[in-house]
Amino acid sequence: MQWDAIVIGSGIGGLSAAAALARANKRVLVLEQHLVLGGMTQTFERQGFHFATGVHYIGGVGPHSGSAGSFGRLLDWLGDGSLRFAPLPAAFDCVRLRDATLAQGEFRFTFGAPESDNIERLKAMFPQDASGLDRYASDCKQASRAARQMFAMHGLPKPVGAMLGWLRGAALRKAAQTTLAQALADIHDPTLRKLLGARGGDYGLAPAEAPLMLHATVMGSYRHGAWYPVGGPQRFAQSLGATVRAAGGELRTSAAVSAILVEKGRACGVRLRSGDTESAPVVVSAMGAGNTAAALARHIAPDWQARIRRMQSSGSYVALFLGFDGDIRNAGIDGANHWIYESEAGPDALEWPDPTDTDAPSLFVSFGSLNDPEHSGGHTAELLAPCGWDVFSQWQDSRLGARPEDYEATKSWIEERLLAQFKRLFPALAERVLFHELATPLSHAAYANAPQGAMYGLRMTAERLLDPALHARTPVPGLYLAGQDVASLGVQGAAMGGFMAAASIEPRLWKQMSR
Repeated sequence: MQWDAIVIGSGIGGLSAAAALARANKRVLVLEQHLVLGGMTQTFERQGFHFATGVHYIGGVGPHSGSAGSFGRLLDWLGDGSLRFAPLPAAFDCVRLRDATLAQGEFRFTFGAPESDNIERLKAMFPQDASGLDRYASDCKQASRAARQMFAMHGLPKPVGAMLGWLRGAALRKAAQTTLAQALADIHDPTLRKLLGARGGDYGLAPAEAPLMLHATVMGSYRHGAWYPVGGPQRFAQSLGATVRAAGGELRTSAAVSAILVEKGRACGVRLRSGDTESAPVVVSAMGAGNTAAALARHIAPDWQARIRRMQSSGSYVALFLGFDGDIRNAGIDGANHWIYESEAGPDALEWPDPTDTDAPSLFVSFGSLNDPEHSGGHTAELLAPCGWDVFSQWQDSRLGARPEDYEATKSWIEERLLAQFKRLFPALAERVLFHELATPLSHAAYANAPQGAMYGLRMTAERLLDPALHARTPVPGLYLAGQDVASLGVQGAAMGGFMAAASIEPRLWKQMSR
């Protein structure tokens, strides 16, 4: 069968690209290397407990007009109309700073919507920093506007993008090189600085490295509230996949791509690991820029490949999945996320340097089952702890299901230590844990084809934001990049990266951005 397009990867970036092309009457073949569709929007079940792998909350999907609800309207158009979203609690992000220098050992603050309310409450708590907070809020608004222009440059036709770069390039470079730490330099209270940088796990960088425009974009996506997909994150694949199938396309699992085929200088299809080939005049890669470069023959666009290979992957993480006995709401849990820091360094110590010998310095805990009105089975939590890859790299050549004994022993040790830390931080839930299972960076690498178990694709530094190599159009005619390596990270960023790839192929799709 001659497809109109092949999309590699069924995460939200690949699904968005495929569904948008299907809306343009294209027959699309989606190829997924895993057994299940959805990438990091997939879910899994253990002993009657249902867990999300990568979706904990989403912005921009509420019943709002204008930009506040634009992502939800785009998803509705891309899908079959079945996607619905339920709101998280009004105070959806609870930051807990814990160290011996603080009164009573812990300081808490809850972030919610609108963002202006967060700033006013912080000004009441830290009146000496009121003017600094106003400057921070103003700087974030300007940085967010600059980010939208910069991300647009990665998807606009190259002549238009070049013109925008000529007009705004110097200002955008300056904006991208401003870090969150620099933006917080006028904030005098160290606790307040920690609070404002505490949700850096949403983009995987400490304040000293995080571009302010990235921080402003991600935090700004929740300025009108946070939401969770009704029925679980697997509904993304079900809804967008239905659009692909309705246009005559196919979504195929257990279909790992080993090579992107190029003839006469143009992408023309793929070779699967099975040895089979599929052909199409257009190939969209949503498997990450690094994996895309690795799937090309070395002589194809060698300078572009080398540039991609020099880029760093984002940090990795371990995830502890927990299942509970009974209704955890009567233990004081309301569905809000918890950002917990257990060192005086706060967000500056985002990554767990040695998960075998110490407690995690930073934790993100999500209770997604409480936010899904259609959740079935027992209540659950997902606990994420950013960590380095080095501890696990010694086993990177082992296979899922056949890991060596020393890996399994190390994994069990980390799991028990992290479980004990959770029980200490949530004592009301300590005796309710019925199930627990740990996933390491090796798990993420296997299930999501993520190099070094990267949480967010390429590391979102200023250099990565500015690099023209990460354009939806690659130097290989007929080959397009989709997903979070094109635009921003997370569900919304990856979906927009997929949509930009599709619109680069079918320009008439750009009008949907105004929905």
